[in-house]
Amino acid sequence: MIRILHIQETMGSGGVERLRLSLSKLLDKDKYELKIICTHTGGSIKEEIEKEGTEVIAIGQFKGIFDYKKHREVQKIINTFQPHIIHGAVFEGVTMAAINGYIKKVPVILLEETSDPKNRSWKGNLLMKFFVKLSDAIIGVSPGVVDYLENTLKLPKHKIFLVNNGVVLPREISRTEIAELKVSLGINSNDIVIGSVGRMLQDEHKRFSDLIKAFAIVCKTHSNVKLLLVGSGPEVEKYKKLSKELTISDKVIFTGYQSDVTLYYRLMNIFVLVSAYEAFGLVLAEAMLSKLPVVATKVGGMKYIVDDTKTGFLVKPFDVNAIAEKLNVLCFDEELRTNFGNNGFTKAIANYTEKQYVNNLFTLYQKLLKKNKIQVQ
Repeated sequence: MIRILHIQETMGSGGVERLRLSLSKLLDKDKYELKIICTHTGGSIKEEIEKEGTEVIAIGQFKGIFDYKKHREVQKIINTFQPHIIHGAVFEGVTMAAINGYIKKVPVILLEETSDPKNRSWKGNLLMKFFVKLSDAIIGVSPGVVDYLENTLKLPKHKIFLVNNGVVLPREISRTEIAELKVSLGINSNDIVIGSVGRMLQDEHKRFSDLIKAFAIVCKTHSNVKLLLVGSGPEVEKYKKLSKELTISDKVIFTGYQSDVTLYYRLMNIFVLVSAYEAFGLVLAEAMLSKLPVVATKVGGMKYIVDDTKTGFLVKPFDVNAIAEKLNVLCFDEELRTNFGNNGFTKAIANYTEKQYVNNLFTLYQKLLKKNKIQVQ
């Protein structure tokens, strides 16, 4: 049996955690055993992962990337578990995997760049290059990330592998569920619902403020529109205040965090993600699997997921007027929304499902194991 030790920072409700859940669900448990190290946990994904038989070990927050005591804890787990592969994701996880995998001579050290590191300092870039030097390979989760690894970090191309992120297929939802939720949220049958999903942690990242401002412009042309914002975080009250200042608070619906996001996609007619940066944008793939046309900013991995004028529209980041213009086009044209949605579904089902992600990742695992002459029983 091949033992794989995953390392990351927080085990919360983000994309990396959801992908680890996919691995735990879909791996061949007769061939592979997983264990996950993180700094701390929050939310329900930890319990879901553990239900699949994968142990999650929280070792506490690092005081710095070279926190000796914490690295010693990682090494103790390596000594006990004896992994064939150590796989680090997110910068802190990359740090722990590269350093401790190298010290403990783990046969395969695999890193994963999960962010769109536009603002990473030169020191951070230098450290990443050093960590990759200690490792066998590094994954880029989108073509945009691969471009960063190749052209910014200038890493050896033979160490870089593209493994697109993947998402769970949407569950079947009844008309009754949709109708009841619409009533509870005050959405009318003739409303055009523009929606977005994401954690509202820092407006500098997801730019929900730009979406709210663009929606206010759309409201001047369309009276039957609603903005559905699914997610929670410290910025929520600021967004509510902004909606009130723009006199659209009666048309903006804040749902808070929702564990079953699929149901909320089914309420939407248009999906929007206008982040300033994004390595991949898992919610775009989720929206496309729900046959939604999308408006997204032309940044990071998103410009590869969305085919401009085929599955949706790409706009420049921070351009509120451009966002509003594309939303207006889609609000006026139901046929275009349907065509974009169908095209997006075709692309997402072919490229961005969790099954495809897991298959691609385990193909890479086997390639690296073979290179290091480790035989899968």
